[in-house]
Amino acid sequence: MEGHGDLSLLRDGVILLGFALVFVLIFRRLGLGATLGYLVAGAIVGPQVLGLVGDAEGKMGFAEFGIALLLFLVGLELSPSRLWRMRHDIFGFGLLQVTLCGLAIALIVGMTTNATIAAALALGLPLALSSTAQVLPMLQSQGRMRTPIGERTFSNLLFQDLSIVPLITIIAALSRNPEDAAGPPGWLLGLYTVVAVVGLILAGRFLLRPLFKLIGNLGEREMFVFAGLFAVIASAALMETLGLSTALGAFIAGVMLADTPYRHEIEADVEPFRSILLGLFFLAVGMALDLTAIAERPLFVLGMALALVATKAAIITLLARMFRMAWRQALAVGLLLSQGGEFGFVLFAQAQNAQLILPEAASLFGAIVTLSMATTPFLMMITQRLRAEPALSADGLDGPRQDGANAVVVGYGRFGQTVAQMLIGQGVPVTLIDTDVEMIQTAGDFGMKVYYGDGTRLDLLRLAGAADAELLLFCQDGDGMDTEQLEAIHHAFPDATIFVRAYDRRSVMRMKGAPIAGAVRELLESAIVMARRAMGAIGVNEQEIDKTEAEYRRRDYERLKVQKETGDLRAGIDGMFSQAAQAAATEADLANR
Repeated sequence: MEGHGDLSLLRDGVILLGFALVFVLIFRRLGLGATLGYLVAGAIVGPQVLGLVGDAEGKMGFAEFGIALLLFLVGLELSPSRLWRMRHDIFGFGLLQVTLCGLAIALIVGMTTNATIAAALALGLPLALSSTAQVLPMLQSQGRMRTPIGERTFSNLLFQDLSIVPLITIIAALSRNPEDAAGPPGWLLGLYTVVAVVGLILAGRFLLRPLFKLIGNLGEREMFVFAGLFAVIASAALMETLGLSTALGAFIAGVMLADTPYRHEIEADVEPFRSILLGLFFLAVGMALDLTAIAERPLFVLGMALALVATKAAIITLLARMFRMAWRQALAVGLLLSQGGEFGFVLFAQAQNAQLILPEAASLFGAIVTLSMATTPFLMMITQRLRAEPALSADGLDGPRQDGANAVVVGYGRFGQTVAQMLIGQGVPVTLIDTDVEMIQTAGDFGMKVYYGDGTRLDLLRLAGAADAELLLFCQDGDGMDTEQLEAIHHAFPDATIFVRAYDRRSVMRMKGAPIAGAVRELLESAIVMARRAMGAIGVNEQEIDKTEAEYRRRDYERLKVQKETGDLRAGIDGMFSQAAQAAATEADLANR
């Protein structure tokens, strides 16, 4: 019997992966995204169509761990300081969105179904939540997590995850099931949440960080995989034991490790598990889609799905405008969050157990959530032109356009001017981009044509001809470029050689693994020139100066290499020229005489 079970599991795996592979490739090719491909593949192999694979609920329960991994990886990208900076969006925008959308949808449900107030709330409030598992991968694949749209959307999703506890409490308070009276009251669930969050923060600081430091010192890479999965599973298990959101626990564990030098290593090791499990989750959602319920009441299901999407999109867009977002950005946030979410299935089950809704209603509204999730890729594709930012201009300045240049130089300040003028001196055609209006106008007085725009944006780089350029040179001030951003640029323009101006060695460390030809620290060469002149001024001969420079460059290169590998600024400190090292060398020299 055990052997038959293993064969059945392998058979299910082959079928699911095979269908997923085919449909995701097709839907990706059509520009509709992977999520819709997974949903359709799941619906086809599920019991409602071909019946090749069963037990959708069991697979969904296992695959929900993928959502926890997703939130863990998002947490790794958010240091506590950045999270604190987003607090107004999380608890302001997020609270208004969940409240207003929940009440509006509950009103629509009540008017269209003649449901009781309790039943309408039990169905409407969960529909205010959106799909974290669908939206975050879309933002990550487009490289938009750190944009205003990405941060506002993520803040909202995070509050929605936090709101699971109060929503469960509301359903429990409305319950008609006598057994629910013995469950924990809402205030106790809230206390559990606070205690669990504080406990995870302390565990992250005093247990996880030392653990990863020990693993880093041992150099055992596979242990990062074990430790990363342990952190996610342990935090999720703690929250599940307390009846709370497992994804929230995984997110907090990620935030606690965001400031550690091992963040990128953990992220790289855990990412494949996240991708596989999220795919399995959407396959299970597709398998669980009740096509019979849709066939029996097709107009109601389609109408409610459209009403859900339209209501949420309208309310969220208006809220985003209230929070001072441009209308195009506000519309993008509204459409991204317009669908129902995976936690709706959980809350519908709670409402069914509380005897607030019938099983048929839970199945019907589950189908509505699934259909609403399927609309998001279509809506984002259809409205792409409407949401696209117009060509940037300021005070009559031109936005970037294709001039047939071999090199695109982003940033025409004190650094970029030297780079661009040397290329021009060699006869290399150059396109210049900057955002400083005053500098652009001054450059025009000297015969230089500089286009206005944010040259780190993919759409503006395309307008500037980056697809045909041989060189992309990022010379702008500051230290804003990172590996994720540069990978997106390289993916969009794989034929261009990329060089980046780095503010300091920390900036170079942040670009570890980036697909670039080189990162140039902006003050390194000028500092070396000054040091050479200073030594010459006190009588050091040219040969000794050359020897000292070569030794410094060697040590600096080795130290930076170790720093990038470990992510630790103090790594390789023994290789520095320092007063302490000089004193030790002098003492050793005197002792040998």
